[in-house]
Amino acid sequence: MEYDEKLARFRQAHLNPFNKQRGARQHEQRAGEEAPDVASEATLPELAPGEPEFHCAERVMDLGLSEDHFSRPVGLFLASDIQQLQQAIEECKQVILELPEQSERQKDAVVRLIHLRLKLQELKDPNEDEPNIRVLLEHRFYKEKSKSVKQTCDRCNTIIWGLIQTWYTCTGCYYRCHSKCLNLVSKPCVRSKVSHQAEYELSICPEAGLDSQDYRCAECRAPISLRGVPSEARQCDYTGQYYCSHCHWNDLAVIPARVVHNWDFEPRKVSRCSLRYLALMVSRPVLRLREINPLLFNYVEELVEIRKLRQDILLMKPYFITCKEAMEARLLLQLQDRQHFVENDEMYSVQDLLDAHTGRLGSSLTETHTLFAKHIKLDCERCQAKGFVCELCREGDVLFPFDSHTSVCSDCSAVFHR
Repeated sequence: MEYDEKLARFRQAHLNPFNKQRGARQHEQRAGEEAPDVASEATLPELAPGEPEFHCAERVMDLGLSEDHFSRPVGLFLASDIQQLQQAIEECKQVILELPEQSERQKDAVVRLIHLRLKLQELKDPNEDEPNIRVLLEHRFYKEKSKSVKQTCDRCNTIIWGLIQTWYTCTGCYYRCHSKCLNLVSKPCVRSKVSHQAEYELSICPEAGLDSQDYRCAECRAPISLRGVPSEARQCDYTGQYYCSHCHWNDLAVIPARVVHNWDFEPRKVSRCSLRYLALMVSRPVLRLREINPLLFNYVEELVEIRKLRQDILLMKPYFITCKEAMEARLLLQLQDRQHFVENDEMYSVQDLLDAHTGRLGSSLTETHTLFAKHIKLDCERCQAKGFVCELCREGDVLFPFDSHTSVCSDCSAVFHR
């Protein structure tokens, strides 16, 4: 019974929030007809003490309709130009500092700050149609399509955001830059220097001093000093010159001069230009060790062993050139990564010396030497027929010029027992 009384009183209170106009009209009718209102109120059942009382339609229940669902979310800044976005970023940073640490509101504010900064970067670098290939200062820039790799621009020394920015890479020296920095590039391609002048600086850190550079960067001519004002002077261990922080990122590289003179493979700090040059030159056989430092073979046993293996391979080469089976099997392609090994035994690259220092070159050459000798002495009858008989004793097995117990005449190439 009490439930029915409460339900009747609720219905007469007109608490339907979606029917405000109807409730207003009924309220005006009750104002004009006072007697029926009094009578109706008299017929209403009384509530028990402590029961909640429902109010009239003028005080609508809070069902969430008072909230403006079409209003702008908190923290959303609809900016259309760079100045407004910068202002929004500053306000968002201030809000992050005021919010409690590690709170959910602070994390949401950080997400909003990231979106604002990405939007600002997008306005600064619009996503316009760019050509796929650009040629500038002998650079051949190719438009990159990777969006997930994070790189650093070599021109402005800032991060390249691949998702929203267009960037280029030189196919010759791997110089990277934003599309907006492309016309500001002033450094020529290092690949051209490698093509025209493929040689190393073989003096160990040839320093001349900052005064010889007029206290300016050796590459971009920006003012530098050892005190760091206006920019820190950083020395390149390869060239011995000083560079600014934009041209010298403290990259590490093995210095060829220290390798051929001291057999020192410790990486040292070099400039960006020197790093790219050394990377392009690392596999080029331009070091003639017998002329640069002939005493190196007296102290490095690995080089003596490698030199003997290379000399043997050069003696095997004529067998393979005249052997049909060897040409079909392409045995000489075992050394395609080090083509100079089948041309001479004097030239070395920095990569050869690095592999010799770690032991990889000696083991790989030994395997190749064994494979070549097996073909000549065991597998191929045609190559076996080209062996020699000792002309002094005319005894023993067939001799080959690359055997360890033989000696070869330098004039007639005859082979004898040692």
